[in-house]
Amino acid sequence: MIDFSAKPILELKNVHKTFGPKQVLRGVDLAVAPGQSLVIIGGSGTGKSVTIKSALGLMTPEQGEIRFDGELVSNRKTLDTLRRRTGMLFQGGALFDSLAVWENVAFALIYRDGVGRGEARKRAIENLAKVRLPASAADLRTAELSGGMQKRVALARAIIATPDLIFFDEPTTGLDPITADAVNNLIVEQVKALGAAAVTITHDMASVRKIADEVAMLHEGRIIWRGPVSALDNSGNAHIDQFVHGRAEGPIQPAI
Repeated sequence: MIDFSAKPILELKNVHKTFGPKQVLRGVDLAVAPGQSLVIIGGSGTGKSVTIKSALGLMTPEQGEIRFDGELVSNRKTLDTLRRRTGMLFQGGALFDSLAVWENVAFALIYRDGVGRGEARKRAIENLAKVRLPASAADLRTAELSGGMQKRVALARAIIATPDLIFFDEPTTGLDPITADAVNNLIVEQVKALGAAAVTITHDMASVRKIADEVAMLHEGRIIWRGPVSALDNSGNAHIDQFVHGRAEGPIQPAI
């Protein structure tokens, strides 16, 4: 049972972000608590990725507050704390093709935390097992992996430091439906095992229904609806209804 009254580990309050004359975020309010899986949906170009990048400190909002575990993320110390306690599964995996699989998984342990290579390799293999990959995969190069295997390696990398918060950026992009469902199952399993908060952005409604506790819709730079995943089909919101059912007709104009 998810405790929706729990103290948020991540909070965005009235966050604004512009690029030249284009205002992408127009006052985003968002919060997610430990053990909670929040999925952000919305059309292309609505600011989903900008929201995540702002939360990670990769972009600096012109207005608003971002808090991690109650602390305002306003300086290098608090930003470093946030990043050390955060995992990220990037769209496309973003693996290093010059490194072996285990080195990809253990990258933060080796280059950030100073863990010895022997111990780092051992922990990488342990985490590969968590995503259903054998120890024999550890010494492969990423080019030798299928798309689904690459996503699993990226997930193993995201969880190896036992983060309190994990971001998933379009985690099933480019995968067939069966492989995508397997990856979704692993995401649910590992997030629950960690007791972490999770924030996912995706267009894949099958992923939304599988991994979300709550869903928030971003439209024109604001969160216009948030509710439990069970309410998606009866939200009473025309934007949600159009998006969920993939209709061209409705208040959301196609980005063409």
